[in-house]
Amino acid sequence: MSDTISISTEELAGLVREILNKAGFSADHAAAIAKTIVAGERDGCKSHGVYRIEGCLRTLKSGKVVADADPVVTTDDSAVVRVDAKGGFANLAFERGAPALVEKARKLGIAALAINDCTHFAALWPEVEALAEQGLAAIAMCPSYATVAPAGGTKPLLGTNPFAFGWPRPGDYPYVFDFATSVAARGELELYRRAGKQLPEGWAVDADGKPTTDPEAALAGAMLPFGEHKGSAISTMIELLAGVMIGDFTSPEALDFLGTTTLAPRHGELIIAFDPARMAGGRGNPQERGEVLIEAIA
Repeated sequence: MSDTISISTEELAGLVREILNKAGFSADHAAAIAKTIVAGERDGCKSHGVYRIEGCLRTLKSGKVVADADPVVTTDDSAVVRVDAKGGFANLAFERGAPALVEKARKLGIAALAINDCTHFAALWPEVEALAEQGLAAIAMCPSYATVAPAGGTKPLLGTNPFAFGWPRPGDYPYVFDFATSVAARGELELYRRAGKQLPEGWAVDADGKPTTDPEAALAGAMLPFGEHKGSAISTMIELLAGVMIGDFTSPEALDFLGTTTLAPRHGELIIAFDPARMAGGRGNPQERGEVLIEAIA
């Protein structure tokens, strides 16, 4: 008998919403979180799919996330939109701030959304994907908690600090990527641990700073940045832009606040949206030129 069952994305979303509602999340938060979980399963990223439900509930039980937080959106005549997530998960905060971000990007050509006091949940790519579906290019980034050693170091200082990008395309599939600036997302280490498998070499060091392929030792030590100094530099940039610049936690500060790496981290997030046509200023059609490049890659 097979251990695998197949259900539709709609059925999965409904089940996730039901689980989160029963746990105490408001309907709006449950719906926003469910969209991200479904996106993880839909796109084959198991470390950001159903696996994340348990951590979500654990964070709620610990009192480190506000289940019914009502995000507050603030706008002015600048290109910046701010959302105070009020300690809730970032998913709903993004949904609340996105309409103002889209409006400003279309009006000004470029706009930024700064989310403060949010608890991060799972993935950034659903956010840039949603903006790309509105015809905008977008980048998103956030710190995490200190679990990654900088290039040349052996102690955790940086977060896994993910970075996502979306580019609008004709049809239903924008060009989107989302990756950690560490060699792998921290959730991957946990999946290896649960499966009883060794990590690939070059992913992590143990608590003594020695290279390790043991997931348990890696979780107690530090992950490594991808590309050595390159990933380390990009990760530092994210700390500065999506932490320091928007007045929110850096990864070491997030770890100090939380006191553990077993719960979802509290910090901020930065999303920047661009209107390709306005940015081009009449110098060609960015959509057509973009397709030439993307089709050549494909």
